[in-house]
Amino acid sequence: MVPKIRRGSRTHGLLVYLYGPGKRDEHIDAHLVGSWDGFAPDPGRDSSSDPDPKVTLARLAAALDLRVKQAGTKAPAAHVWHCSVRTDPGDRTLTDAEWNTVARRLVQAVNLAPEGDPDGCRWVAVRHADDHIHILATMVRGDLRRPRMNYDFKKAQAECRRIEGEMGLRRLKPGDGTGAKTPTSAERFKAERTGRPETPRETLREAVRQALAGAATEEEFFTRLREAGLRVKIRNAPSGDAIGYNVALPGDRNRDREPIWFAGSTLAPDLSLPKIRLRLADGTADPTTPSAATSGRPEWSPPARERRSATGIAERAAVLLDSDDDEAAAQLVGIGELLDAVAQTSPAATRAELRAAARAFERATRSHVRAERADTRAIRSAARGIIQAGSALGRGEDGGTTTMLVSTLVLVALAAARWHSARGHAQQAHASRQTAEHLRAAYRQAAVTPMQVLRDQGRALPEAERRTYAATIRAALPEVGLRAASSSTRTDALVATLAQAEQAGHDSKALLQQAINMRELDTAEDVHDVVLVWRLRSLAHLPAHPGTTTRHPQAGASQPGILANRTITRTSPTSAARPAVPDRGNRPPRR
Repeated sequence: MVPKIRRGSRTHGLLVYLYGPGKRDEHIDAHLVGSWDGFAPDPGRDSSSDPDPKVTLARLAAALDLRVKQAGTKAPAAHVWHCSVRTDPGDRTLTDAEWNTVARRLVQAVNLAPEGDPDGCRWVAVRHADDHIHILATMVRGDLRRPRMNYDFKKAQAECRRIEGEMGLRRLKPGDGTGAKTPTSAERFKAERTGRPETPRETLREAVRQALAGAATEEEFFTRLREAGLRVKIRNAPSGDAIGYNVALPGDRNRDREPIWFAGSTLAPDLSLPKIRLRLADGTADPTTPSAATSGRPEWSPPARERRSATGIAERAAVLLDSDDDEAAAQLVGIGELLDAVAQTSPAATRAELRAAARAFERATRSHVRAERADTRAIRSAARGIIQAGSALGRGEDGGTTTMLVSTLVLVALAAARWHSARGHAQQAHASRQTAEHLRAAYRQAAVTPMQVLRDQGRALPEAERRTYAATIRAALPEVGLRAASSSTRTDALVATLAQAEQAGHDSKALLQQAINMRELDTAEDVHDVVLVWRLRSLAHLPAHPGTTTRHPQAGASQPGILANRTITRTSPTSAARPAVPDRGNRPPRR
């Protein structure tokens, strides 16, 4: 049940709209379901004394405005309180009596007409559709004083949550005032009329978020906006300093053929220029320094290299979120930028789900928790690196490193859901869980080819070697071993990864235990595929593409059980050293 509150100054004009046909003839059988005394004239159904509905409507407006006129100049200029209350599309249809109860409880909750107060404000509730009513009240009491109506929206929201529970309606998530402004009805109707899949407000919000992902400077941010095809207008102070910005979609014009501008703060609370400047100052992405995790690895293409780097950084963000520290709030903002960056540069097969994940997580990045000492440079640099590396399609990134990163982002989204739930952030927790579902779908799409290669490699191992690694898995994860006993193929990819890690010089038992100890595994859909395989490949610096030659650990690395000079696949001497920029003819086929 969603209340929407507005204020105005034209009682008669609002009644004309409520009892009229609506903008698209959507108003049907308009009638009163409640009023301040139960005897207010009803222009929709009361024809006993005045057969002309217009006369009845004028009488109703005069009755509602009586105290406003009596108060004279003491009455507020915007004396009309208008609240529409709508049930969820999946809810049952309420009766007129139930809507009357809803209206009375809401005007009491916001202190317009307290129960038993003879001087309460005058109000009516009009129903012209099955799923909602409109409450109109005039904000002058019987003693000609103004009602105390502080925080009326929050009070109406809280009362709606109670009504939902008592009437068996869908329980919506309570808000905290940090959500982005939703499109108006007029914006939605215009989008439908012009054939747009969404409103300009929503399109612009996503475009601004994507332009901000990994941006190092304010100038770069504005340049990205223009390169995305948006109209950009900078608002300057008399001194010449920029104090704000507006954006508009090309072709989106008003009736006077002028562009329809949106300020950043009207798109989302954290997209105002002052908030953007704080983000850039707190976590300025380094535009030149390569990642320590991936520098000096010429055999990885730029998109693959940046995704591998981002995987480790995302894993650390998940650890911070699980630490239950308020400073982790800044990591949420960084993860939002990382999702935007991945969605912009991923192949078409996963782009839709990754864009949906980024959109959902946008709600999870905002709450009233503020991080005072957070350092987001690493995660913003990861987002910047992915943007600068460009599209992954056909550039040596066959889905393996995307799969590795997305599998980690699933865990980050679930950690964010727990972090928000612990603080009572219902909407943000729900958004985080939605993000995880979209990421799981993207993972399943990206993992098809690399996981099939790994399973084939696992099945190709000698039977004795397979049994050895299966025993290692059962010892580390007994419950997994029991499940795998009924289907030997379930652990094929994990067996192949353990074999490749040991061939690269690692102790497979120690490495598996390290991967298990890094984070909990209970929330994973499949411990083998979603978590351990890609975590092991990241820890052991194995190629994300299973068919690529394995690198040896660097000299002097303190890895247990090093087996020197062993690789996954046999390579010719000419293929051992690869150029910094892979030759186009030697790149793996596009999948």
